[in-house]
Amino acid sequence: MTRMRTVATALAVLAAHPAVLAAAESEGGGVFSVNPGLSVWASVVFLGLLAILWRFAWAPILGAVEARENRIQSALDESAAQREEAAKLLAEHKAQLADARRQAGEILAEGRAAGERLRKELEEKARADAQGIVESARLEIGREKDRALAELREQSVDLALAAAGKLLQERLDDQGHRDLVVGFLDRMDAVDGTSGGAQA
Repeated sequence: MTRMRTVATALAVLAAHPAVLAAAESEGGGVFSVNPGLSVWASVVFLGLLAILWRFAWAPILGAVEARENRIQSALDESAAQREEAAKLLAEHKAQLADARRQAGEILAEGRAAGERLRKELEEKARADAQGIVESARLEIGREKDRALAELREQSVDLALAAAGKLLQERLDDQGHRDLVVGFLDRMDAVDGTSGGAQA
């Protein structure tokens, strides 16, 4: 950079040298007139300037241009690599998103199926529990019916004995009479059961 400044200063001095300007004015030429001496001096200055530029300035200028070109190329290469990496990451992200959606769909389907299975199991359990409750109630009703019939039979026996005792004016207490009445009532129940079964 310092060499370029030196070269620029030297050119400015040569271009504005008073001897060159004075020579041009003393020969009396105008602006558009051709002066061979001035042309020679201008050519010498131009060639000198070109030699100085070639020797001191051309290599640094080319080096700076080449360095800048290399920086731009590396930036472009890096940008292309980053673009490719971004495209790759985007493709991976899309694939992961599609996989996540698929897994979410599978989880939802499994949840629905599990819910349906649980609903059916609960319905079956409720049905079985209800059947058990109904069966238990039937058994309890049967036991209560048998108990009530036994009590009714007992009371019927007592009433029959009391009625027979009043009719015969004696009290029938012995076990033989009681067995006789119970057997009679059993036969009556068998006859009622047979007629009831025929009616049903």
